[in-house]
Amino acid sequence: MEQVQTALWVVALLVALALAFDFMNGFHDAANSIATVVSTGVLKPGQAVIFAAFFNFIAIFIFHLSVAATVGKGIVQPGVVDTHVVFGALVGAITWNVITWYYGIPSSSSHALIGGIVGAVIAKAGAGALISAGIMKTVAFIFVSPLLGFTLGSVMMVVVAWTFRRMRPSRIDKWFRRLQLVSAGAYSLGHGGNDAQKTIGIIWMMLIATGNVLPTESAPPTWTIVSCYVAIGAGTMFGGWRIVRTMGQKITKLKPVGGFCAETGGALTLFLATALGVPVSTTHTITGAIVGVGSTQRASAVRWGVAGNIVWAWVLTIPAAAFVAAIAYWVSLQIF
Repeated sequence: MEQVQTALWVVALLVALALAFDFMNGFHDAANSIATVVSTGVLKPGQAVIFAAFFNFIAIFIFHLSVAATVGKGIVQPGVVDTHVVFGALVGAITWNVITWYYGIPSSSSHALIGGIVGAVIAKAGAGALISAGIMKTVAFIFVSPLLGFTLGSVMMVVVAWTFRRMRPSRIDKWFRRLQLVSAGAYSLGHGGNDAQKTIGIIWMMLIATGNVLPTESAPPTWTIVSCYVAIGAGTMFGGWRIVRTMGQKITKLKPVGGFCAETGGALTLFLATALGVPVSTTHTITGAIVGVGSTQRASAVRWGVAGNIVWAWVLTIPAAAFVAAIAYWVSLQIF
């Protein structure tokens, strides 16, 4: 009886830790959804976070759980995951998120979680316990998502500039201040649809490992889905203002038309990745789109030094989170 109680206590602790990560994900990545709409002055910060949180949550009704399935069943070999692996993965991801938030660096919560899973699994069973196809698909999109965001953002900016070339700048600004509400909503929808599912996936993984859900189940319990979408929406409402300043002001100066193009290009990238079941980085995606929009004006419009620092954070995210996760895995063996 004591073992059952302990197991239930551990499961409850890990669910709480996963939801804390999900909240931190929304808090950390709020900048991705709202930086452009705030920096262009279309919405005030308080309005923007509520707006983004709403669209984060309603993504629950739109997207299939393809990303959750990838995280829950497509990264680690069956039978390897246990409570210690999940604990290590979450601690590694949360630690990296806190560090990058403190220094105002837009890093990827998604890749922090993947790095945490990789580090904890390797600490337990070695690299052979990982599913290479799932890992490679995720790693590939470290490069694909910012490049696709860059391409779509810059192409949209060129198309819009050509289409409205004869219109007065004041009128263009008026139109795109309204249209940016649509693009910001779409991006927040994509953010919720992709990022909430990563936490759903790791809770699903843990419930399977502890015998609370059968591996043959095609979907996780409904309570995990609802709680994860609520947690990421709540995190977004609190916002990560240090990162908002970096994303919305330091990379390049945006006007409403540029914000619209960056958000739309980023949203299209997220919709594609979510449909393919790829746990993509919303940070990478919107950064690429913002740089793409800025570069269509002139190369000097982009502060490449700031962009370079962000890229270094991308490179370090998976190994840094993996390192902390491996340590947390060994510590957890001594705790429960």
